[in-house]
Amino acid sequence: MPEQLWFTHILNQMFAGPVTGALRALHIEPTYPQAPINNAVAMELVVFLFIIAFFLVVRSRLSVENPGGVQHVMELVHGFVSGQAREIIGHHSENYVPYLTALSIFILVCNLIGLIPGFESPTGVTATVPLGCALVSFAYYNWQGLKHHGAWGYFKHFMGPMPAMAVLMLPIEIVSHLARLLSLTVRLWANIFAGDLITLVFFSMIPIGVPIIFNGLHIVVAFLQAYVFMLLTAIYVAGAVAEEH
Repeated sequence: MPEQLWFTHILNQMFAGPVTGALRALHIEPTYPQAPINNAVAMELVVFLFIIAFFLVVRSRLSVENPGGVQHVMELVHGFVSGQAREIIGHHSENYVPYLTALSIFILVCNLIGLIPGFESPTGVTATVPLGCALVSFAYYNWQGLKHHGAWGYFKHFMGPMPAMAVLMLPIEIVSHLARLLSLTVRLWANIFAGDLITLVFFSMIPIGVPIIFNGLHIVVAFLQAYVFMLLTAIYVAGAVAEEH
């Protein structure tokens, strides 16, 4: 049985039976029936609960006359994402800002939670968490393209500017879009995994002083990767909803 974090152990103690039963109902046999919940899933749940609780608190303290520091920070975050979306997508970007903001905050918290003793970054533990984020973004921008253009109008995006090139362009575009899944997944997972690994190595060699430097670098990488993931998603949305001229 793999090593479990303390929160993962609690979840498996409480929900191992129902989770195993649900997986078997889907014809999925868990490797460890006594512990079907792994660390990555447990950490995602922690991140989800933290974000929900955080925004409930922020929402309860919103004020026009006397905004607090946290409200100012969140307004800055929303303004930053809105500005990036407006530059990339255009004047109709407001509809996509909520998803881009939620995506970037979720990935950022996932990247940073590994700095807390007793927790791990789910984006660095396994590639399945970055892959899940990539799949959601992949489905999101394609759905937005279908909504904006209709099925046939969006399909024409894959056929190139001229009908004669459709036979060549269609497979190229399909492969290109599928490659985005790999690009988003590997970029996020590899950077966070490498940051965690380097910090662990130096902590085991020089436990005083030096790991603080690498923790600082890890924080920079965490913010950067959350931004890059959000930025690429915005670019994909812009391509999906773009009007041909």
